[in-house]
Amino acid sequence: MNIINIADPVLKRVARYHEHRVEGLEHIPASGPALIVVNHSLATYDSGLLAAAVRDKLGRDVWLLGDRYIFKVPVLRDLATAYGFVEGSQHNAESLLRDGELVLVAPGGMREALRPSSQKYQLDISDRKGFARLAVRTGAPVILSACPAADDIYHVVSNPVTDWVYNRYKLAAPVIFGKYGTIVPKPAKLVHYLNAPMSPPDNVADDDYDTVDAFHAALESRLQQMLSEHAPE
Repeated sequence: MNIINIADPVLKRVARYHEHRVEGLEHIPASGPALIVVNHSLATYDSGLLAAAVRDKLGRDVWLLGDRYIFKVPVLRDLATAYGFVEGSQHNAESLLRDGELVLVAPGGMREALRPSSQKYQLDISDRKGFARLAVRTGAPVILSACPAADDIYHVVSNPVTDWVYNRYKLAAPVIFGKYGTIVPKPAKLVHYLNAPMSPPDNVADDDYDTVDAFHAALESRLQQMLSEHAPE
C-alpha cells in the first residue's frame, strides 16, 4: 500500500525540524475503525507527521482525506497518493471506515487552510458537518487532534486576491511568509494533542438532522477548546 511511513527520510527530517511529538497516542485503537479529526493548517504536512507517528509507534496505517483539487493536478495527485492521501469524498471515507481503517480528515479543506494569521488557532467549521454525518453513519468513534502551532509555520496575510481566487476557482493563492520572509517553513515546535474517542449516537435516522447537528457541535466545541488550551503563548 502507498501509505506514509515514518522511515521516509523526508518525513523524518521534517519531524526533527519541528521537534514533532504526539500526546495521547493511547487513544488510537489497536484495531478497528476510527475517524481522526484535525485542525487544518496552510502547511498541511503536519497531518502527515501525525499519520507517520501513528504508524511508527502503533503499526497502524492512516488514510488522509485530501482536497479534491489536489487530484486534478497530475504530479501533485501522484505525490499525494504515494503519501497515503485519498480523494476526500464521503464514499471513499465510508469504505475505508467500514473496512476497519483509520481515516484522518481536516474539516473545512482549503477554505480553512487559507485562514489568515489574524485568525490562527480558530476553527471555522460550523457549516462543515460531513465528518459528523460520516461518523454517525458508520458508527466510527471520533478522535480529535489539535495542533495549534501548525498555524505558526507560515504567516498568512489576509488579502482580496486570495479570497477572489478561492471563491471563483476554489484554488489556493495565499500570500505567505515563512522563515526569514521566504517560503521556507518556520521551525515551529509541533505537538499533536489527541482527545479520548467520542462515540457517535446510535440508531440515528438519515433525516435526524438535530442529532447530527448536536454531535457536530460537541466535536467542534471540544476541538476549539483543545486549540485554545494548547495554543503557544
